[in-house]
Amino acid sequence: MYNSNYSKLNNLLGWLVFIFATAVYVLTIEPTASFWDCGEFIACSYKLQVPHPPGAPFFLLIGRIFSLLASDVTQVAFWINMVSALSSSFSVLFLFWTITLIARKFAKDYENPTLGEKIAIFGSGVVGSLAFTFSDSFWFSAVEAEVYAMSQFFTAFVFWAILKWETKAEQTGADKWLLLIAYTIGLSIGVHLLNLLAIPALAFVYYFKKYDITRVGVISTFLISGVIIVVVLSGIIPGLPSVAGTFEIFFVNNLGLPFNSGIIFFGILFLSALVFGIVYSIKNQKYILNLSLLGLTFILIGYISYGIILVRSNFDPPIDENDPENVISFVSYLKREQYGDRPIFKGPLFTAGYPIDVEKGAPLYRKDSASGQYVVFDYKMDYIYDPKHVTLFPRAYSTQPHHVEAYRSMMNLREGKKPSFWQDKGYMFSYQIGHMYLRYLGWNFIGRASDIQDSDVLWPWDYFKKDLPEYLKNNKARNNFFLVAFYIRCCRFCIPV
Repeated sequence: MYNSNYSKLNNLLGWLVFIFATAVYVLTIEPTASFWDCGEFIACSYKLQVPHPPGAPFFLLIGRIFSLLASDVTQVAFWINMVSALSSSFSVLFLFWTITLIARKFAKDYENPTLGEKIAIFGSGVVGSLAFTFSDSFWFSAVEAEVYAMSQFFTAFVFWAILKWETKAEQTGADKWLLLIAYTIGLSIGVHLLNLLAIPALAFVYYFKKYDITRVGVISTFLISGVIIVVVLSGIIPGLPSVAGTFEIFFVNNLGLPFNSGIIFFGILFLSALVFGIVYSIKNQKYILNLSLLGLTFILIGYISYGIILVRSNFDPPIDENDPENVISFVSYLKREQYGDRPIFKGPLFTAGYPIDVEKGAPLYRKDSASGQYVVFDYKMDYIYDPKHVTLFPRAYSTQPHHVEAYRSMMNLREGKKPSFWQDKGYMFSYQIGHMYLRYLGWNFIGRASDIQDSDVLWPWDYFKKDLPEYLKNNKARNNFFLVAFYIRCCRFCIPV
């Protein structure tokens, strides 16, 4: 039986937490711009310009709406910063409701928790959401015009939505929540790709609700969720525009048709195939196929926000990075080609030096209005390195002098000596995971030594030392949470759901 009193109290407490978080962020908001990408995002939002790849079109659209609230141009930065403040407080709101949804499962009677159980449920929601409200990096992103706050909101929302679906999964029409999630993921692509990391969690909630738990099922769910991420990350985001670009070059260069004819043909072909698939799934009662195709459709509807990049670039605004005004330059923009490549799965170590050979790769095209074609202006280059200096999953690969100096110092390598496979991976665990990730985690839930670069101590017990140097002891950025927030976080992960 539906418990209206519980629902009203859950909603009321959630909104009170939201109001509190909003007040905190508004009172501490950056009045102008922080000294990194924030100024660029503020300027691009205000006039709907084209920022650095891969862009954040949905963030820019929302920022533009908020900029209209400014009484004069000096207030524009404040109001665009408000996008992050409200995104963050809404994240706190949905985190509260997520915690109470999970905690309620521990009640003996899910529909009618006792008074003590309600206190535990709502208490965990308040403590957990407020601990997150004041966590270092989350608060930092909540008060400036960067994409991370809005991206975290989308992540919080989709996870709450999958838990809402889980409570209604047996009801008719419950899968509308899954389509809402798909649409939200599509919108989030126009902000930041962080939201895609929620897909495995969403897949497991779906699996645990719909199927009996087996080892094969768990592994299959993990693999399928990975495939979904790859499909979205590579097949949809740059993949569809890349295929459209191939059609465009063929239609213009080979068939002599005008610019954009290939894009129009591909768009009609793709939409026709999608409609045919949906109609086929309905006629033949292929429910999973129908749900998958509808999910893809809603992701694409959200992804359409990227059209603003093409539209605005064609107006040549003052900030028009990479000039992505046609499908060819747009694909390069989406793929972040200006940043170059990084050896992720296999590549050279920093000791490899110059490549021993160079192979000509795929051609690079540029629109030439005079000839009415896309002309080749360069080729991608595939660099071949000495196999002795190539390894799997290379971590220490940068050849910048200060990076090389740091590598040798951390690995205790003398000049001219190549790191072994395990030394390279040891650098990953000691520096990239140990010093960088764990220290960053500690800032949020253990404490922070100061705002001085690389001054942070690493281990929790170091924060209790009384003999810290004066420049750390009296630093206003020094926090000490006495492991309370860290303990709460660990408990959330250790309690089985």
